[in-house]
Amino acid sequence: GIKRKPITVLKKLRKAKRDTAYGEKPEAVKTHLRNMVIVPEMIGSVVGVYNGKQYINVEIKPEMIGHYLAEFSITYKPIKHGRAGMGGKGAMFVPLS
Repeated sequence: GIKRKPITVLKKLRKAKRDTAYGEKPEAVKTHLRNMVIVPEMIGSVVGVYNGKQYINVEIKPEMIGHYLAEFSITYKPIKHGRAGMGGKGAMFVPLS
C-alpha cells in the first residue's frame, strides 16, 4: 500500500484543489518526496518538488502517471561548454592580432 508520507502529500493536494476556484490552478504543495510515484488523483495539481536547493513547481499532467516526481525536478544545472581558450592544440591556428 501507500506509505504515510505520500498519503499526507495527497491529503494536502486534495485540500489545495478543494480551496481553489473553478478554472484556476491550485496552490503549490511543497514536498521533499522525490521518490513519490504520480497517481491519477494528482492530475491538475501543482507540486513543489525539492531539488536540494529550491522547490521546482511541477504541474501534474495525465502523461506523467507512473513516473516519479524526481523526474520533473532536475538536481543539477546542465553544463554549457564554452569556446576553447588559449591553451590546447587548436590555439595554434588562431591568429594573434
